[in-house]
Amino acid sequence: MGKEALISAIRRITNAINSALDLATTLQLITGTTAEVMGMDSCSIYLLDKSGEYLVLRASTGLAPQAIGKAKLRLGEGLTGWAALHAVPVAAKDAASDPRFKLLPETEEWHFKSLLAVPLSIQGRVIGAMNVQTSSYHDYTQEEIELLSLVADLAAGAIEKAMLYDNMQRQLEELLALAEVSKTIVSPLYLDDVLKVVAEMAAKMIKATGCSLLLLDEKGELVPRASYGPPKTLPKLEEVISKGEPLVFTEAPAFLAVPLTMRDKVRGVLACYTEKPRLFSQEELRFLSTLANQIALAIENATLVAGITIIREMHHRIKNNLQTVAMLLRMQMAEEENHSARRSFQEAINRILSIATVHDILSSQGFQQVDVLALIERLASILAENMAVPGRNVGIRVQGQAIFLPARPATALALAVNELIQNALEHAFVGKDEGTISITVGQAGEKFSVEITDDGVGFKGPEPKQTLGLQIVRTLIEDDLKGSFTIKSGEKGKGTQALIEAPLPKTLTSG
Repeated sequence: MGKEALISAIRRITNAINSALDLATTLQLITGTTAEVMGMDSCSIYLLDKSGEYLVLRASTGLAPQAIGKAKLRLGEGLTGWAALHAVPVAAKDAASDPRFKLLPETEEWHFKSLLAVPLSIQGRVIGAMNVQTSSYHDYTQEEIELLSLVADLAAGAIEKAMLYDNMQRQLEELLALAEVSKTIVSPLYLDDVLKVVAEMAAKMIKATGCSLLLLDEKGELVPRASYGPPKTLPKLEEVISKGEPLVFTEAPAFLAVPLTMRDKVRGVLACYTEKPRLFSQEELRFLSTLANQIALAIENATLVAGITIIREMHHRIKNNLQTVAMLLRMQMAEEENHSARRSFQEAINRILSIATVHDILSSQGFQQVDVLALIERLASILAENMAVPGRNVGIRVQGQAIFLPARPATALALAVNELIQNALEHAFVGKDEGTISITVGQAGEKFSVEITDDGVGFKGPEPKQTLGLQIVRTLIEDDLKGSFTIKSGEKGKGTQALIEAPLPKTLTSG
């Protein structure tokens, strides 16, 4: 392979690696492009499992598709495991005759003759190995060994980034699901309605055929209370009650069952099942166990009067989950060099933190009313820190009277105010070294208002350009708060004035 061909090969592989986000797509692009560019009959990637003991086949262009996710080697086992353990490449013209070789029958790799394996490592930490194979006997050149080693170095970084992306997506899905459960806990639904919603949610999150929620009756027998999907009688659920531990059954019908524990006593079982044999991951077990804890809270909330402690803890959990998601987005943003993409990440982080601030106030105050003035003061502090521009001094002043709103309208207001402050910090002071944003919270009769003004450069025309942020603001205020939103230039065309007006909830204006 000449120099130009080598550079072209590296460019194609690099483009393939950088064109995906999720782990499955990344791995498949790496193996497919590498095999094609190097002229090999197979390329496979093995990644270390969480125990660090086994290398599991995660992607391949030449091995049996049904072996992906199932075939595995102990670290150090086989030529591929040897390359991972010793963190050096290994090549064999006649792989089967090498004493280190181990045949994995489920991969149907017996028709391959030669094998080259290299480690996948990041800053000296091995995360797996990749190999290429040929159907005929092949002497691997030093150039091929160096090329595959280079591909492995590029791939390892992309794989770690894809793992972070998958983890972030899973966190987001779990957050949405847990937030939905939390919403049902404090809603006026009856208990059976709550449990029915949760059963459906659990089945969809685990990608299962159905889900059953069973509770112990007065006789100590498990009785179905809520279900989703086709009914199914599952064996051995009594073991979950007696041992207080999850139960995994991989044969058809396969199921994952976790205990429902209330006040240190198992009171029921949550089980998701499929018609076919299946393995369940540790992530699915962790999620279902967390969901079971939320269900237990819901049941206690429906049967006990002491709900304020539960609500406090629920808001605390949501706040923590939101802050975790914001942290993951920050990590992803740090990897991104594109300015527009980094800006989008920062906007998403600010929106998530504005919602987290609402739940933080609810968790600390212990009731379902949010102090709007305190909420906006916290938002202003977060945004001033996150969007600070070197060499520019912009102060944010919050004043007015304390007004209390329920959680839902407070969240909508927090998102709207977040967008407006963010918009002012980004656009109002272009070309200026300093400025001030003033926010005033007020109440008149059965209405409240939030006015946001700045002494920045203002805008031309009767209204500013309808950006996504302003569309979000208008939708939140008109649809969620049933209020009005106006934005105009300040006096003498300097600065901008934005005004939110909305009715107070009836419960707050009566009496």
